[in-house]
Amino acid sequence: MKDIKYDYVIVGGGSAGCVLANRLSADPGNKVLVLDAGRPDYIWDIFIHMPAGLSVPLGNKFYDWCYESEPEPFMKNRRIFHGRGKVLGGSGSINGMIYIRGNPMDYEKWASDDGMETWDYAHCLPYFKKAENRIAPPDPYHGKKGPLVLEIGPCGNPLFQAFFNSVREAGYPMTEDINGYCQEGFAPFDRNVRNGRRWSSARAYYHPVKHRRNLKLVMRAQATRILFDGDRATGVEYVRRKGKTETVYGENVICCGGAINTPQLLQLSGVGDARDLEKLDIPMVNDLPGVGANLQDHLEVYVQYASKQPVSMNPALKWYNKPYIGYQWLFHKKGAAATNHFEAGGFIRGNAEAAYPNIQFHFLPLAIRYDGSSPSEEHGYQVHIGPMYSDARGDVKIKSADPFEYPALRFNYLSTEQDRREWVEAIRCARKIMNQPAFGEFNGGEISPGPDVQTDDEILDWVAEDGETALHPSCTCKMGVDDSSVVDPKSMAVHGVRNLYAVDASVMPYITNGNIYAPVMMIAEKAADLILGNTPLAPQNLPFYRHVPKTVEG
Repeated sequence: MKDIKYDYVIVGGGSAGCVLANRLSADPGNKVLVLDAGRPDYIWDIFIHMPAGLSVPLGNKFYDWCYESEPEPFMKNRRIFHGRGKVLGGSGSINGMIYIRGNPMDYEKWASDDGMETWDYAHCLPYFKKAENRIAPPDPYHGKKGPLVLEIGPCGNPLFQAFFNSVREAGYPMTEDINGYCQEGFAPFDRNVRNGRRWSSARAYYHPVKHRRNLKLVMRAQATRILFDGDRATGVEYVRRKGKTETVYGENVICCGGAINTPQLLQLSGVGDARDLEKLDIPMVNDLPGVGANLQDHLEVYVQYASKQPVSMNPALKWYNKPYIGYQWLFHKKGAAATNHFEAGGFIRGNAEAAYPNIQFHFLPLAIRYDGSSPSEEHGYQVHIGPMYSDARGDVKIKSADPFEYPALRFNYLSTEQDRREWVEAIRCARKIMNQPAFGEFNGGEISPGPDVQTDDEILDWVAEDGETALHPSCTCKMGVDDSSVVDPKSMAVHGVRNLYAVDASVMPYITNGNIYAPVMMIAEKAADLILGNTPLAPQNLPFYRHVPKTVEG
């Protein structure tokens, strides 16, 4: 492929990369190449496409890059596992399929930064809607014609109704639509599941257009550096599976590797903090200290309960039930395997002073971990819970000039006073909900953390011991115009160089309230218009709920 010139070389076929592949190649005059280091999302691979199979790819090196953080000093020096998709569709092909836009106030916060005026809720909403085909009655907050099919969790298991009743008894609201007018409250979740199958960005955006003559995909192609002529990006060097180095040239290069791989590739290519890169003898192209900085994530724990009634989904884990469950899914796309089980949850404020929700709940009619392990062979249920707006900041830094050496990931979980305070509030709120009378007929006692964990210090010690990433790394190449910014919010171009763009979770300035798959899809939809020079979609000024915090007297 040497010397072949493309209009756009997209590095990364993940959630954002698939959106851009579709939108940029819609004009037959644009030649588009997508390079992805993973493997195809084969249609026969049930562990990708079966919603309930999500625990198999995560942590499996066949599907997952299996990153680990550096020892986290406030997490008992544990290395925190961090999964990232090693397959077309990226992490969207192995994630939990939960579609949460974030709170409208997230985008108001983005827009409050200098230069970010066109990233407020009114400007982002049309791009959320452009992506969506929500299977529900039409309403002004959602799209019906987009590629990404969304289904609403059915919540048929009786534990979901007990959960919703307990929420009300605990004094928290329900909401009609977490992605609509009011995020605060509890409701069934939107999920990117279509007729019992995962509906990833690869399935929604890439596969329907993969036969376009002007679109080419190369899998198992790991980018090793971006090529420059002075300050102008001209192409990408990459290595195929058999170790052969190849070069492709393009008029524009777009980094879509995510919050870990995009800063890694930029640093390897000489775009980053000069103080760090000079130590590694990497020739400098542009001194941009914000590359890899500002790393944000959501930490979470499982608060688990035993069930006195045999109503949970735990029997689906039994080996002798799996053949029938597999049969139901393979031939009818129904049954226990046709759902991601994360069918409901919600958002609350952990204290009266919070301006908008800062704690997220996922309810699961199972007692299980992400890796598929279970604390008990009996029936159980749990909530995944964690604060959404930690003020802890970390970074992503390459360790050497070797592109195959994983970068150092430092998240600094639990490192701030706010972070620790909100964690205590989150666990106490979870227990308040889970121990209401509505759960009385099911509540067989708390399994994790257990009744011995009560004081603030005991709670924080347990979180440090048991907390896991919610797999939402973001913000490492943030949009903005200040000295710490990396990407121009009006063009998606990387500051200080030409013909180089970044479009993925790394460009978020602040992490959003909830799972980040939906915001990434929105960013990519909007970025396509910005990169192509299209007239942006007109803002839609729909109302959204604004809570007025109570004042603290005295």
